[in-house]
Amino acid sequence: MFPITRPRRLRGDEVIRRMVRETALSTSDFIYPLFATYGTGVKNAIGSMPGCYQESYDEIAKSAKMIYELDVPAVILFGIPEHKDPEGSGAYDAEGVVQVAIKAIKDAVPDLYVITDVCLCEYTSHGHCGVVENGRILNDPTVELLAREALSHVEAGADMVAPSDMMDGRVSAIRETLDENGFNDIPIMSYAVKYASAFYGPFREAAESTPEFGDRKTHQMDPANRREALKEAALDVDEGADVIIVKPALSYLDIISDVKHSFDIPVAAYNVSGEYSMVHAAAQKGWIDYERVMMEILISIKRAGADMIITYFAKDAARILQR
Repeated sequence: MFPITRPRRLRGDEVIRRMVRETALSTSDFIYPLFATYGTGVKNAIGSMPGCYQESYDEIAKSAKMIYELDVPAVILFGIPEHKDPEGSGAYDAEGVVQVAIKAIKDAVPDLYVITDVCLCEYTSHGHCGVVENGRILNDPTVELLAREALSHVEAGADMVAPSDMMDGRVSAIRETLDENGFNDIPIMSYAVKYASAFYGPFREAAESTPEFGDRKTHQMDPANRREALKEAALDVDEGADVIIVKPALSYLDIISDVKHSFDIPVAAYNVSGEYSMVHAAAQKGWIDYERVMMEILISIKRAGADMIITYFAKDAARILQR
């Protein structure tokens, strides 16, 4: 009771605030997304995502080296292919854009951990995440192609694969394919809980993956659903996922917390493009303090239970943490 109990005693200066702080951010928490494209000397700025680029192999190798020097341990790699077709064949081509980019990154920075996004949307001419027939996305034929894609990434040198498609059964299929080919030690980080969110808008520009028709609500989750998240996560854990992702992060902190408390495996949260771009847009208007808001968002994601944060803020946050 007041005056004996005075919580402000432990807020009096920075030293004591730091000593009693419950949640801490580290550069080791971050995974930085990179966008690979063809060519040489290509570094295309992504207009809706300040500071992010589509990069050719030589440029992405330089970016990977910079990330590693900032003590960020891992990147997640997306690809923008030279050609697209209805089957997304570039996704599982041994000489595809991601496969070659993996080799370039590993040649430049062998110790950087390379995770690859496994999906077809960037490679299909229709922009959807799988095989389309009569306007419908077919689950099982898509899963077969995703397993081929994951295998091709690992054969190229990826350290981990991250299926983001939300097709039923794809974790099991990928696990089986990797194991059959001698890659039983390669972990799977599954986008287990991925919502059909409006926060992905800027990413569509970055990955050039806007659907030609319709939307992704038949496979991505309804933002109104909470219990379904635990069901989806449980299915992927049972199928062999080693890490599970909740995406997006900022509007789904309750889901991150639910998943963290329900499963005994690491949980990653994807701090997505729309969340990133909103902060930049408001900061450019002078409405918010960019650095303070960025760090507050990241600490909230960690506080909710995320063990890892996939974030476009990784470079800027790492520089702040190293001051």
